[in-house]
Amino acid sequence: MNRSRTLVAGLILSGLLALVDVVTMPFGDGEHPPFAVAVVGAVLGLLTLAGVVLAWRGGRVGAVLVIVTRLLSGLSAVPAFFADGVPGPARGLAALGVVLTLAGVALVAPALRARA
Repeated sequence: MNRSRTLVAGLILSGLLALVDVVTMPFGDGEHPPFAVAVVGAVLGLLTLAGVVLAWRGGRVGAVLVIVTRLLSGLSAVPAFFADGVPGPARGLAALGVVLTLAGVALVAPALRARA
């Protein structure tokens, strides 16, 4: 797998989002996000970081791991838009996280195309 500028940008963005996921757990109040969501996010963040390292080294499996874990992490933010009692700033951060997640996935995904 060729490490293009696009892939590097996607891996850096995904790695930063993963770090945010990992750091959110100990600093959350247990209510926003709920503790279970924070734990799942932290685990997904750690898996994303492992995928970033593997993809950086040229592993195709790493890129797949980054894409899958980032999409699952973004999906875990969706209930914030529908649940009652979620503060406006938390909804805004969830929206920003989803947009950045989709951008990271869009930057990493082209690296999975087969090379002729």
